[in-house]
Amino acid sequence: MIAATTTYTYRAPSALDAAVHVLALQTCGGRTPAGAAANPRFFDGALTEPEVSAAALLAVADVASARYHDPRLSGSASLDPVVTAGGGRLRFESFSGCCGVHARLDVPPDGLDGGQVGRGTTNVDVNLPLRDALGRLTAREPLGLTVGPDELAVRTGGERIVEKKVPLPDRWIRGFAETSVITSRFGLRAELSAAEALRFLRTLPRAGSGNASRGAEWVVAGHGRLRGTSRPVPGAVCLPGPQRLTALRRVLRHARGLRLYGPPVTARSPAQAAAWELSLPGGLRLTLTLSPETGRGFSGEGAVLDDLAGPDVEADAELLSVLLAWDARIDTAGLAAEAGLTVERTRAALTRLGADGRVGHDLAADAFFHRELPFVPGRAEHHNPRLRAARAIVAAGGVRGLGPGLAQVTTAEGRTHRVRGEAGTTRGVPACTCQWWAEHEGRRGPCSHALAVRIAGATETGPTTPGDTGTTQNR
Repeated sequence: MIAATTTYTYRAPSALDAAVHVLALQTCGGRTPAGAAANPRFFDGALTEPEVSAAALLAVADVASARYHDPRLSGSASLDPVVTAGGGRLRFESFSGCCGVHARLDVPPDGLDGGQVGRGTTNVDVNLPLRDALGRLTAREPLGLTVGPDELAVRTGGERIVEKKVPLPDRWIRGFAETSVITSRFGLRAELSAAEALRFLRTLPRAGSGNASRGAEWVVAGHGRLRGTSRPVPGAVCLPGPQRLTALRRVLRHARGLRLYGPPVTARSPAQAAAWELSLPGGLRLTLTLSPETGRGFSGEGAVLDDLAGPDVEADAELLSVLLAWDARIDTAGLAAEAGLTVERTRAALTRLGADGRVGHDLAADAFFHRELPFVPGRAEHHNPRLRAARAIVAAGGVRGLGPGLAQVTTAEGRTHRVRGEAGTTRGVPACTCQWWAEHEGRRGPCSHALAVRIAGATETGPTTPGDTGTTQNR
């Protein structure tokens, strides 16, 4: 669903100035430690690996313009990537238009030279002429980098203004929240050589090819090689829609190694999200995270809902927001101690901040990082209708505890469902008698009825009466 049209306002188009060998990326909107900024400036220096950096940035732009679920729409409306600066590094991120692929390029301090990195988050202009110029860059050319307009333009406003109007799907914004939570539950499943990465990834179909719908559903590593398998086995990583890894081809010849991340799986596991990370010269990393199915965007996964339904999450998130300092690596345990919270409540509060795009997750560091997406904050409930419905059920007194681990939920339409707590189910997640549970069985997050029970605390406190919202909620 298209929620609105956003207007990117740049002082000039991003460009590669061949005469002086400088890549000038223009910025639009965003946040810094000083507050909102129209055109922030985050870096003025050089790239230590020009050709690799250019190719990896193009890969992020490739994902932003792709619609893997329907390739006919690719390039029809590309959102500009987001860059987060902090901790001496730059992170460029984008989502595909179908919201099924998240791309991120990490440029650490070793990949940058001669400039101080600022702190903040903004959109960057990656236009077609710039992409053409970056594609022609050779390894012999040095490359300076500026992120943001030059100081004169910032002071005087003398640069010309460039505007781009792009439809901004709510699901693209929601995807940032979902991926930060989903990837925080991943583990490293395989680490492979550059030669094996090159061999395997070159065998995959390209996006839009006649074989794009084919390919292994799962891959597993053994003896330093990857092989496809038709079913999940312990240690395997899901690979639905292998054509969605096409963007990695941009940097394959520069790869130093390949890492695969995913959740633990068993022989009965359903399709899962997974992340593919190429390590590159200069410490650069290009990561593609794939949703469990080609036609299934991250926006509907529901991974954030349990944490968002917690009784203390809003207050905890507000407290943590004051303590975040554009850290490139958030020490969750240290942050919990500083805030006086448990680690569990701190992680739930970070999820709440992630729902507003204020926290991302770095797989290689196994840590969250602070960012402030240049979108409207405070939209967690708007983006999660199941959470809105659950809170409405609780407010109307629709939850009734039937004893430990069991509750009855009545909706505004008068439908009645029973929710059994996770301890009494085979999948280890709350089960419900509703249609949502029958279709998904917890694979896409809890239904609104299970959320309502969690909010009301009915299965924790025993029987309640209609109108009792569970004031002794489990904290």
